[in-house]
Amino acid sequence: MIDPAHIALIEAYLDAYNRFDIDGMLATLSDDVRFEHHSGGELSVATEGKVDFEKLARVGAAMFASRQQFVTELREVGDAVIADIQFHGEIADDIPDGPGAGTVIEMRGTSEFRFAGGKIVRVVDKA
Repeated sequence: MIDPAHIALIEAYLDAYNRFDIDGMLATLSDDVRFEHHSGGELSVATEGKVDFEKLARVGAAMFASRQQFVTELREVGDAVIADIQFHGEIADDIPDGPGAGTVIEMRGTSEFRFAGGKIVRVVDKA
């Protein structure tokens, strides 16, 4: 059974993400949090610590006019909790050599969460 405290942290993190509440996201993370985003099986970005995570989160938030992550399933694998995620977002502004403003992005992926000291210490997103 998944620790209810871990579920509450994941829910708080994702709720803050969906509301563009960077400070709320940071409140769930340890000071030395490791974040990774993998796309197509390759590591595309990684941060070490809250300061670097915050910079990335603010850039990411500015890219979207709206965004939602929905958990479709949670499961425990070893000492991690894996969330199957459905993502829906709308691009805010034209991205050079990328999608234009108003483009809707829909995708599925997973987020792996690890915990220590009552905080999230690692987030690994895979799309």
